[in-house]
Amino acid sequence: MRHPPQRVKTTGVVEWADGRDREVLDDLAGEEPLEIRVGGRVVTITMRTPGDDFELAAGFLYAEGVVNRCDDIARISYGRASDGSASGNVVEVTLEREGSVDVSVFERHVVASSSCGVCGRTSIAAVCARETPPPNPHFKIGPRLLTQLPPLLRSAQRIFGRTGGLHAAGLFDADGTLRLVREDIGRHNAVDKVIGDALLHRQLPLAERLLLVSGRGGFEIVQKALAAGVPILASISAPSSLAVQLARDGGVTLIGFLRDQRFVVYSHPNRVAPGRDVTRS
Repeated sequence: MRHPPQRVKTTGVVEWADGRDREVLDDLAGEEPLEIRVGGRVVTITMRTPGDDFELAAGFLYAEGVVNRCDDIARISYGRASDGSASGNVVEVTLEREGSVDVSVFERHVVASSSCGVCGRTSIAAVCARETPPPNPHFKIGPRLLTQLPPLLRSAQRIFGRTGGLHAAGLFDADGTLRLVREDIGRHNAVDKVIGDALLHRQLPLAERLLLVSGRGGFEIVQKALAAGVPILASISAPSSLAVQLARDGGVTLIGFLRDQRFVVYSHPNRVAPGRDVTRS
C-alpha cells in the first residue's frame, strides 16, 4: 500500500500574531475519500478523516439497513484502487449471504462532502422507511451531570487537540462515564464510527448509552441514533426542524445547545431527571 492515509498532516504556514509574522509548522486534520464496496460494488464514497475505517463502513451499512447484526458481515478488509494497487481509501465488505442485499437501490454514488447529512438520497421517505423499535424509556440522566459531559468529550479528542478541525461523537453511561469516542472531519462519519464499533463488538442496541456529538444535531444524526437504539442524543449546537420531528416521532430525547451550563430539550424531556444527578469526582 503506497502512502497510507494519514489522520494528521503537517504543513508549513505563515502565522501572524501581535503584528509579527513567522514561519511555523501546523497540523491539519486529514481528509480523504473512502470508497465503501459491498460484494465488489460501490455503495458510497464519503470524505472522511482516515482511521477506524472498518467501523465507519460497518456503522454506515447498519444505519442504512444493509446489515442488522454483526453476523451479517463475513469480512471487512481494505481493497484495491482502480489501478490494482492496495488502497487505504477503499473498504471491501463481504456479506455472510452473498446477494442478500440489492445494492443497486443505493443512489448515493456521488461523493458526499464531510458536512453532508442526507446528501444523495432520493427522498427523505427513503431514510425514514426503516422501522426501528422505540429506544429504552427507562434510561435517564440528571441535568447537572449532563452539563459536565462536553468538557469530558473535548478532553478525549486527541486529534482535535492537535488540529482544531474535527468533530467528535462520544458514548456515555448514565453516570457520566465516557465509554467510547471517535473523531472525524464529518459529524455523521464520527457517529458511524461509534455505531460500527458497537456493531462489531456485538453491543447493539445502545439502550444504556447517551450519544453526544459536537456541532449540530441534524436529521441524519438522529436517524443513526434511532437505528442504534440510543435513548438520549445531545449536541453542542442546534438541531434542525426535521431532526426534532424525527426525534419526537421516534422516541429519542434530543438535546441541543449543550454548553456553558445550559441546554435545550426538544423531545421526550422525561429522560432528563434531576433525581438522577450524581457527583463526579
